[in-house]
Amino acid sequence: MRVISGTYKGRALKAVPGTSTRPTTDKVKESIFNMVGPYFDGGDGLDLYAGSGGLGIEALSRGFDRIVFVDRDFKAIQTVKNNLQTLGIQKRAEVYRNDADRALHALVKRGLTFDAIFLDPPYREQKLEALLSIVDKANMLTDKGFILTEHAKEVVLPEQVGELLRTRQEIYGVTGVTIYRKRGNGDG
Repeated sequence: MRVISGTYKGRALKAVPGTSTRPTTDKVKESIFNMVGPYFDGGDGLDLYAGSGGLGIEALSRGFDRIVFVDRDFKAIQTVKNNLQTLGIQKRAEVYRNDADRALHALVKRGLTFDAIFLDPPYREQKLEALLSIVDKANMLTDKGFILTEHAKEVVLPEQVGELLRTRQEIYGVTGVTIYRKRGNGDG
């Protein structure tokens, strides 16, 4: 695993030990960022199922200011912290061990909004529609922001969840990627 582009291009990232996480492949990561960027002029992001932190770190490398990393797995959190430390970017990140629902509710209480939300849950535990609904109801996505979901290719997410509109859907091997934006941002 490595950072694909930007400030930290080519830098190696450690994977979470064991088989509890499924890292996003370099090919899929490159495609994802070409769909939504590929580079950014600042912004805050949320990597909700962080795993090794690869998506959030890629966003930092490509110009995001700060990323909040959340994962419920202890090994994943340690890996994120190690990867951030290796790159010297700990001050541009918040890292929390928590499950997705609790983390979202805690972030809502803090009044945080995000320019990018990365949702890459374990394929066997797809709760994407419920998570999208929480994000929509809490108005956590900025007007210019996007939500990037990664899921099994068989998963078909709804065209709309509240004010969030599906703007793109692609398949890469066994992986599906669906992007949402707020109504009025990228819907036509």
